[in-house]
Formats: sequence, structure tokens, C-alpha cells
Amino acid sequence: MDAATTQRAEMVPITMRPIRTLTLGAVLAPLIAAAAMAADCPTPTDLHDGWTVAAPDQEGLDPALICGIGPRLEALKEANAHGVVIARHGRLVYERYSAGNDRRQSMSLGVVSFDAATKHDMRSISKSVTSLLVGIAFDRGLLTDLDAPAFSFFPEYEALRTPEKDRITLRHLLTMSSGLAWNETAVPFTDPSNTYVQMEEAPRAEHYVLAQPVAAQPGEVFNYNTGTANLLGLVLRKVSGKRLDAFAKEALFDPLGIEDWDWDYDAGFNPAAGSGLRLRPRDLAKIGQLVLQHGAWNERQVVSSAWIGESIIPRMTGKGLMLKLVPEGISSYGYLWWLGRSPVDYPNHDLIVANGYGGQRLFILPDLDLVVVATAGDYGGKSMGLTGATALTEFILPGVLAH
Repeated sequence: MDAATTQRAEMVPITMRPIRTLTLGAVLAPLIAAAAMAADCPTPTDLHDGWTVAAPDQEGLDPALICGIGPRLEALKEANAHGVVIARHGRLVYERYSAGNDRRQSMSLGVVSFDAATKHDMRSISKSVTSLLVGIAFDRGLLTDLDAPAFSFFPEYEALRTPEKDRITLRHLLTMSSGLAWNETAVPFTDPSNTYVQMEEAPRAEHYVLAQPVAAQPGEVFNYNTGTANLLGLVLRKVSGKRLDAFAKEALFDPLGIEDWDWDYDAGFNPAAGSGLRLRPRDLAKIGQLVLQHGAWNERQVVSSAWIGESIIPRMTGKGLMLKLVPEGISSYGYLWWLGRSPVDYPNHDLIVANGYGGQRLFILPDLDLVVVATAGDYGGKSMGLTGATALTEFILPGVLAH
């Protein structure tokens, strides 16, 4: 599988699999959980990495249910689950890792024995992290206008500008609504006409993206476009004077105490704002906790609360959202964040999600003060998202509400 194949369907719906079918598994969850209580289910390791650790019941989670996650996922072979991390009330209460086949972008890593110190591809979760970096750039005055024309940051491509393209703004890049012709999800990635594949093979990837014709009025149609997300990484480089990874280190990762990370080349961009980030799952949970705490971590304001609030307002909804929606789950898009509601069996909880190809998920449930990370290696499979869906709907949500 090449890089063009592995990055594709980030928009494979975050539907958490038909969630009504997962509720059948919830019938078995208590039985699995009871057996798990006798199994190894320790409090997360204190790595002195900024997390305070606690047992699940100390933070209002049913330990019988929470400790059932590991055995359930071990039995769910099709999910190729790699890890689940849970934080509640700002404390790390659960982490479980297992071995499985994995990849680093297009390169097979074979079977990896995951643990708390192992990094994982986050794929399109990178986009949501890029949203935070854009917010920091605004906080610092490096960017001042969300409605600034995107082309104003690329004077070297003046020849590609048109009156129609001048209507495309930074806001449109953040909401996947640039209006540029782009068929990343409309045709198979084996098809040479797929624009993601063409971007990847282009001599200058950013030129390829900016050269696309306008197919819709900017701001009117959601069309998933990794290319425009990657442009935001170049904008940040231009306004900060630093490569995206260097800016991320100084502005976000260092303040969060995230020391072991990579941001890889992908699809013609180095690093790729839309897909290249590798993190430890418990460090991704810090990103979730940062959003949950309105941009603060350990009493330090890393991103303004105003930006966090603006980022998670639904901006794009409806037919063009490209998700195979079920009545529950994700229904809208903010500034590179997926937004929706918790499943119908556990209703009335707002859901903020970062979604990555292969089953990478970051769930944030503000009113439950809850962050959940799931990692998996189901690249291109039919069960992408099953790891996070199973943990969330069969164990974590029942475990919060039952305790």
C-alpha cells in the first residue's frame, strides 16, 4: 500500500459503526467486564509527563466496565486495536495497549508491541492539531483576519489567481469549503484522476492545489480536501518564519510537555499539516484535555479560550458533509474538528472528535469532563473506527453513567 492509499478515507465516516448494532455488544459488556476484574487492569503508569494518574472509580467510572475494554478489544480481531487511553476530570484513569500490525505512512512496520512510550501515526488528527496552531498564530498576532484571501499568502503563485479564487479565505481552508474542484473521496484512489493522488505526484504539491479550478462558491459546500489543510501548514510557516514542526514544538508541544513526537512528510508536503503527525496516545489525550479546558494545560493558557470556542462551533452541515450519517454521531464540522452528539442510548452529550485514517480517534465530551483516545491499524479495512466505537459505547459511556 503506498502513501496515496493509506491517507485516503480520513472521511470514512466517524459513524462509530452502525451504533445500534454496537448496543448488542453492550448486552455482553457486563459479563466481559466481570471476568476482566480478575485480570490485569492497573492504574496508568505515572511517567512524570504532566499527567496525574488515578483509578477509574476515583473519577466516577465503573471499574468493572472500564477494565472490560481490554479483553473485549482483544477478542475483536477485525478492529486491530492498538490502544485506548481515558482521562476524566483531568486525570489519566485508564490505558491499555496491545500488539498489532501497523504502518508509518506508506511503510509497513510489521507487528508492533505498543506500550505507553510508543508513538503512533495520527493521520488526519493532524488537521485538528493544525487548527490549534492556527489559533495560536492568531493569539500572537501573526494572523489577524480569518477572512483574508488565501492567495494573499502565496504571492509566488500570482499567475494562478483569479477573481473567483480571491474569494477563498483562511476560514474556508479551515472548514473544507474552499470551493476548489477536488475529488479526494469521490473516486477510488486507484483511479489516476483522484486529486489526492495527483497532488502527491505533482512536482510542487502546493502549486497543484492552488491551480485547481473553482467548482463551487467558497463557503457553501463541504468537500474534504487534505490539500487545503496542507496549505494552512505553509501559511503558518510564512507568518511564523518556522517550519510547521518547529512552530508546533515551540508553541504547543513544549507547553504540553510533549517531548517524543514526529511530524512526517506526506503527499508532497514536509511536514504534512493534514496527515503527518505521530504521537504517543497519552500525549494525544493532552491535546484533548487542552480543548476540554478551553485552551489551558496545568494552569497555563496555551491557546486562547476564544479560539477553542470558535473552533468547535458547527460551520458546515448537511448533505455536502460527506459522512454516511446515522441518527447518532457526527453531523457537522468546525475549524478542522468533527462535531456531533453522543449515541442515542446515551443522549444529550456534545461530542468533539478528531478523526484519523486506520481507526485513530480523539473523543472529547465536555459535559462529562471526559477525553478518550483510540488507536488502531485497520488501514483500508471495513472496521475503521471500531476500536473507539466499541470502547466508547459499550464500556466508557455506560461506565460513566452507571457509577
